[in-house]
Amino acid sequence: MRSAAVGHQCVDCVQAAARNVPQPVTVSGGVLRSGVPVLTYGLIAVNVAVFVLQAVSPGLQAKLALWAPAVAGGELYRLGSSAFIHYGLLHLLFNMGALFVVGPPLERHLGRLRFAALYGLSALGGSVVVYLFSPLNSATGGASGAVFGLFGATFVLAKRLNLDVRGVVTLIAINMAITFTIPGISWQGHVGGLITGGLIAAAYLYAPRAGRNLVQGGATIGLLALFIGLIAWRTAQLAGLS
Repeated sequence: MRSAAVGHQCVDCVQAAARNVPQPVTVSGGVLRSGVPVLTYGLIAVNVAVFVLQAVSPGLQAKLALWAPAVAGGELYRLGSSAFIHYGLLHLLFNMGALFVVGPPLERHLGRLRFAALYGLSALGGSVVVYLFSPLNSATGGASGAVFGLFGATFVLAKRLNLDVRGVVTLIAINMAITFTIPGISWQGHVGGLITGGLIAAAYLYAPRAGRNLVQGGATIGLLALFIGLIAWRTAQLAGLS
């Protein structure tokens, strides 16, 4: 027994009761997390590490960038690796700054597994749209597709929680305006990521309570299957051009 504010408490009894206290659940069905957003900070660390490797290995950037002829030639890994390279320090700082701001709230409300799926699918969605519509002589890279996916997901989350979305809408509008007015920016990656992030977040956050995991898992697998189909179609199209 231990002294407490009111009487005495059995240590084992208190610990057993604590284990039975239900954890707060988010609207996506995951546990509402607090503390350090480990996955967000881990993604930032990986992007920074790759940027350092680019600096010390000049040929690495060309090997990891998304270049459609190389992807069609079998280097499918570029669809993923391109989301971790950056063209200059400002490019890196912009994307990592945005990830630092919008990542933790999403990771907290979605849970790490769903947040990881959101980030990965948004990055892939941006790459797929680049693969489909970018000029064949251009090579692209950056975490922008994934970051724009997080922008789209933040909008959906705010709507789901009945919060004021004007700030999020303004953020997206400003970034889309920059995308289409400054030369050299891949609008394909930004648009693809934004749409993907919004769709997958809607599936996660608006899934009915009954069968929630089935709906969320089905949406994840279905979107991934769609991307694989589009990649295969584009690869066959480019093979016919060669």
